[in-house]
Amino acid sequence: MSTRLRPRLPAEEDFTSWLRSPAVTARIGLWLGIAFGLAFVTGLVSHWAQTPSPWLAFPTSPAWGYRVTQGLHVVSGTAAVPLLLVKLWTVFPKLLARPPRDRRDLVLHGLERVSIAVLVAAAIFQLATGLANAAQWYPWTFNFRPTHYALAWVAIGALLVHIAVKLPVIRAALGADVESTTQDRATMAAGPGVMTRRGLLRTTWAATGVAVLATAGATVPWLRRVSVLGVRSGDGPAGVPINHSAAYRKVVAAATSPSYRLTVVYGANQVALTLADLRAMPQTTASLPIACVEGWSAGATWTGVPVRHLLDLVGAPGGSHVTVTSLQESGGERVSTLEPNFSDHPHTLLALRLHGETLSLDHGFPCRLIAPDRPGVLQTKWVARLDVTT
Repeated sequence: MSTRLRPRLPAEEDFTSWLRSPAVTARIGLWLGIAFGLAFVTGLVSHWAQTPSPWLAFPTSPAWGYRVTQGLHVVSGTAAVPLLLVKLWTVFPKLLARPPRDRRDLVLHGLERVSIAVLVAAAIFQLATGLANAAQWYPWTFNFRPTHYALAWVAIGALLVHIAVKLPVIRAALGADVESTTQDRATMAAGPGVMTRRGLLRTTWAATGVAVLATAGATVPWLRRVSVLGVRSGDGPAGVPINHSAAYRKVVAAATSPSYRLTVVYGANQVALTLADLRAMPQTTASLPIACVEGWSAGATWTGVPVRHLLDLVGAPGGSHVTVTSLQESGGERVSTLEPNFSDHPHTLLALRLHGETLSLDHGFPCRLIAPDRPGVLQTKWVARLDVTT
């Protein structure tokens, strides 16, 4: 008569790989922390740039500032993916460890477990939704920007708690050779198997580098040929990518109508300008990159009428806020607000031409907003109205 053995849950001692060592985990965790920290800081910059009427005005210079910070945001988030996967693999056995009996150790153990659970959940959420946003794929119903921002604080807070709890282990592991067994679990193998620890680290660095190269071309033009996963890298009319076409936003008829007028309003003062009127005004040409929250960006030369000149037509004073409204009837890009430092800047334009050619429909014909150091989501296309407030 045979006795059937009941399956049991795996325990920490079942995992004996030489590679699952604090010596490896600490080194990968160091670079993962750097990647998360960089993504967090640049994410704060992006949130600041998109906040209406912030207490501290977002700067207009350097004109390429947002292009760099948002590019770094997406690249650092992408780099974090292989780093996080390898780190989770190395620490997985610790998640199965039995709780200690000593009360003080039990408190630290519980704090560590809670911080790890929150950190892992928040990190996976941030990376998954961030990559989906870069691809403009939204299989959820929540508002991405405030949710991503809120969870960033949760993730960075959990990371700091985790570092504080594990700091003695981290310092000891980083201070010793990667092959040291001082911090290893007693049940680990006595030596390397198929791969050495240095081999695992080199493979992880290589995978991270490949992930960065595969996406960085969305921001760095000379990497576009090798950045096979870079979103909208150089595609689009005049070599400048687009997110939403005129057809998608249902503005083709209104944008091409002979009855189109740009309306500028300040109190009781109002002017309505035809496209011919705009073309007859003094034009300014400026080289301003356009950069979107998805991480892609492109350099471009725009020609159009400075917004400040349009405000002068209705007697609007310097230091005015301007609400810019599009012909499109819906969408998060329909309305944006120019802070005074932007509305008064000589290179904040209602652009009529791109690279010397008439603006295409998909780039915002008959005119679009373009301003220095401003997220693409706020560079309103198919502009119909400027409302001035002081």
